[in-house]
Amino acid sequence: MHPYRTHTCGELRIGHAGVRARLSGWIHRKRDHGNLLFIDLRDHYGVTQCVIDVSSPLFGAAESARVESVVTITGTVVERSEDTVNPTLDTGQVEVTIEEFLMESSAMVLPMQVAGEAEYSEDMRLRHRFLDLRREQVHRNIVLRNNVIASIRRRMHEQGFLEFQTPILTASSPEGARDYLVPSRNHPGHFYALPQAPQQFKQLLMISGFDKYFQIAPCFRDEDARADRSPGEFYQLDFEMAFVTQDDVFAALEPVLGGVFEEFGGGRTVTAPPFPRIPYAEAMLKYGTDKPDLRNAIEIADVTEAYRGSNFGLFAKMVDKGAVVRAIPAPGAADRPRAGFFDKLNNWARDEGQGGLGYIIFGAEGAKGPIAKNLEPERLEAIRAAAGVGDGDAVFFVCNQKAGAEKFAGIVRERVCDELGLRETGVFKFCWCVDFPLYERDEASGEIQFSHNPFSMPQGGLEALETKDPLDIVAFQYDIVCNGVELSSGAIRNHSPEIMIKAFEIAGYAAEEVEEKFGGLLNAFRYGAPPHGGSAPGIDRIVMLLADEPNIREVIAFPMNQQAQDLLMGAPAPVEPQRLKELHLRLDLPKPKKVVDQGGG
Repeated sequence: MHPYRTHTCGELRIGHAGVRARLSGWIHRKRDHGNLLFIDLRDHYGVTQCVIDVSSPLFGAAESARVESVVTITGTVVERSEDTVNPTLDTGQVEVTIEEFLMESSAMVLPMQVAGEAEYSEDMRLRHRFLDLRREQVHRNIVLRNNVIASIRRRMHEQGFLEFQTPILTASSPEGARDYLVPSRNHPGHFYALPQAPQQFKQLLMISGFDKYFQIAPCFRDEDARADRSPGEFYQLDFEMAFVTQDDVFAALEPVLGGVFEEFGGGRTVTAPPFPRIPYAEAMLKYGTDKPDLRNAIEIADVTEAYRGSNFGLFAKMVDKGAVVRAIPAPGAADRPRAGFFDKLNNWARDEGQGGLGYIIFGAEGAKGPIAKNLEPERLEAIRAAAGVGDGDAVFFVCNQKAGAEKFAGIVRERVCDELGLRETGVFKFCWCVDFPLYERDEASGEIQFSHNPFSMPQGGLEALETKDPLDIVAFQYDIVCNGVELSSGAIRNHSPEIMIKAFEIAGYAAEEVEEKFGGLLNAFRYGAPPHGGSAPGIDRIVMLLADEPNIREVIAFPMNQQAQDLLMGAPAPVEPQRLKELHLRLDLPKPKKVVDQGGG
């Protein structure tokens, strides 16, 4: 007999009755019934109930063993009586009578319980992550993550993609976030950067003559945490293809993502390929965001002209100064109480730093509300038509400069949807957001800068760069979105040295600076570069959606906390002065803030 187990804790069934089995695992729960002691033994595969009688010489050892101790139990598999069958366990029709009991590793008193549904602080969970990972839900999430990655790899290989590994120590690149820097011992004053993405390397692979590349790539960005973004590091399905158009990239990725979500989505409906494509400008107008949640059917409308020159002076004056007005329909809201719905949303808008949230209610008797009193019938009809509403519906309004109006209208759209309970459930709704602007104006400096990926091809090529207003140039850039979560950005790449230098020049980079920063890639372009493009969906976000988890840290085995700290391993941590000396570094730490005594009497 094997020294640790003949079966796993999730394996035994009614057909094993009478078999002598050996199991090893963690004591999940103990239940002492006086003359009988029940032990639920858990391993990676499941839980098996084991039982020992008080008359057994092993009873004392079993009784004194703490939960989460690791033990080996040998005994006979017996069928449970009908009234003791546990239908929630795969092994629930049998139990093991304990005939041998061996303590492999005793556990101390636990700082947090593994069994049960108790809630613990994030710091507690991350500091004792090895215990947290034993809990059923977290354990299941990590297994799901493995299965998702395995499925992705299989699907990519089936399409003829080759898997590569690109360097971790590389040069800094302007990907839109701060790099993690690694000092070089052998090159004083010089630093490596951990890659924010394998962007240049995957392009170089296409230039090197490979046709389809992918990897489950680790990426590193020194940025703040949020619910759908882990600080420090994350993983993505990074892929690139040669001699492709945007349509080819979409056709390659859609069956991979669609197939994975169907495979692991638990019966939830998945958008069938081809996924809808929404131009960026349209997305910002209709949804107020470039990552729309299409489970919310509400669409925002532009009603600026209905207010231009109107008797509703507040909006009319703002429109004269360049503002726009966005209408957010509230289907079926006409019968909602004013105080409990309309006033509540108006007060919420003020709490969000807005002036309020005006509205019109449409009914069989006509339009109602403070705004409606100041608009002529033809203006009200224009609003009704633009917003696509009818009797029994209401419309909320946001008036501001274009960018501000779009952003807040998108927030209102989501709030109204949730207040009315309109969000569709049991579905994964995918879409592509396409035709992103290549440039944007920095609000602080007023300078032109890249809005997304600086290595993407402008639509219209060199001619567009030379003849168009930079803010009017769109690129072959695209995001794939699922249920309002951006899974990936991608692009058809700029593979022309001339176009690349011009594109960076518009963003404020001199040709010499481009040569210095991207010389490897730029030089490679000069020796024959194929048209190429790709994308990089985030693995963490894919698993988060499939696991129906609100926080990305629930699907990462060893995540950092929101302050980018690894509480389990104690990172980041100071190093000895000798190590700093080897790396030619001297610390210039910020001075501690002075605490002013406020007095107290």
